[in-house]
Amino acid sequence: MKKYSLAVDIGASSGRLIVGDLEKNQLHLNEVHRFENSIIEKNNHFCWDVGALFFEIKQGIKKCHELGIRPVSIGIDTWAVDFVLLDENDQLLTDAIAYRDPRTDGIMEEVVEIFKKERLYLETGIQFQKFNTIYQLYALKKQNPDVLKKAKTFLMIPDYLHFLLTGIKANEYTNATSTQLINAFTKKWDKDIIHTLGLNLDMFQEIKMPKEMLGSLRNELVEEFGFNMDVILPATHDTGSAVLAVPELEETIYISSGTWSLIGVENHFPICVTKALDYNFTNEGGMDYQYRFLKNIMGLWMIQEVRRNYNNRYSFAELVDLSREVTTFASIVDVDDQRFLKPENMIEEIQKYCLETNQQVPNKPGEIAKCVFESLADSYKKAIAEIEDIFEKEFKTINVIGGGCQNQLLNQLIADVTGKEVFAGPIEATAIGNIIAQLISLGEIKDIHEARSIIKQSFNVVSYTKIKN
Repeated sequence: MKKYSLAVDIGASSGRLIVGDLEKNQLHLNEVHRFENSIIEKNNHFCWDVGALFFEIKQGIKKCHELGIRPVSIGIDTWAVDFVLLDENDQLLTDAIAYRDPRTDGIMEEVVEIFKKERLYLETGIQFQKFNTIYQLYALKKQNPDVLKKAKTFLMIPDYLHFLLTGIKANEYTNATSTQLINAFTKKWDKDIIHTLGLNLDMFQEIKMPKEMLGSLRNELVEEFGFNMDVILPATHDTGSAVLAVPELEETIYISSGTWSLIGVENHFPICVTKALDYNFTNEGGMDYQYRFLKNIMGLWMIQEVRRNYNNRYSFAELVDLSREVTTFASIVDVDDQRFLKPENMIEEIQKYCLETNQQVPNKPGEIAKCVFESLADSYKKAIAEIEDIFEKEFKTINVIGGGCQNQLLNQLIADVTGKEVFAGPIEATAIGNIIAQLISLGEIKDIHEARSIIKQSFNVVSYTKIKN
């Protein structure tokens, strides 16, 4: 009888439930449920509908039952930095306000005045982004201090969803590091930072690691589903799970490509040096206390918004094809400019940037798409040069993982601008990494080294090299 593990992987635009089973050193995946996810406007903020997300998780579990699949374990991963606060009765005190909400405008600069930038980086190793949890919490303290005073529990989004499954509270390590409140060296909540900013240390939970068994399902859920499962923590930060699925991480740079692009290398220790700070790289925690030394780049969010601005008239594939047809347009935008984080209209913002920088202004859909794709490739090239400068070595290959690795045009652009060989795949990297953590916990796989060997022979990877001019 097959033994299934269930990965719940939720991103900024969609979620999916994927079951995995291991047979003769081959990992097999089967998607059982997919649903949309998007930011909603609620109480004058941009928020996530966590109630709807949990409903969809339950629907996916019920579909497993209908298909005759009885997973023995389940784990949830999502994006980073966002959270909820619970009161003394475990009721929500806050909406799950999204990182794209403007409530943190100007807050990072205030925090840096209190806790100097160099010291904050030396202790946490986390890059400075205005939406980091530390700035969200400080914004809440300024804007709604009564809520923060009532808070008894701090849970990040996957922590909260795990709590809804089990009734057990914990903060998982890989996602917790994105808060900029974890000490990079002790790997614990940084009491000095928390106290200095006037936050309540008691609301933060015990930090647990990927592969740890959190517990079983609540009794009422067992009755609802008709079966029980072990809830096992994956790397709940989706990038933390995705990187586990890179078949070969020795001497290669990875790009986890989706709504965001995360570009970096795996390292055994945090790099909290001045040059890394100046380049704004981060040291996010990984499984087995590895570090993901990476830079967060805007990613395919821009083309997603462009498509939305065209009222979804074009598919992503059609935007790629229209971009290929454009041969005389070459304007580049800085994809990390904050104006692209949550603009009223992405197309107009791209056009304004090109006008302000004295570049040709894109007007046709193909020109807009070409500008986005070539700008992304250019940003990857710069980030790779910074990585090589910090490590004082050249990396020969790039591995693109995640849904964005299906964009053949972008993969070829990366190979062309960097001159490096690009490997694209696996596509469902995050779900694979999630399932891998569960299988290691269950004793089905020995360790991450064996897991990567299995991944290499289980999933197709496509190679791209620079096209000769």
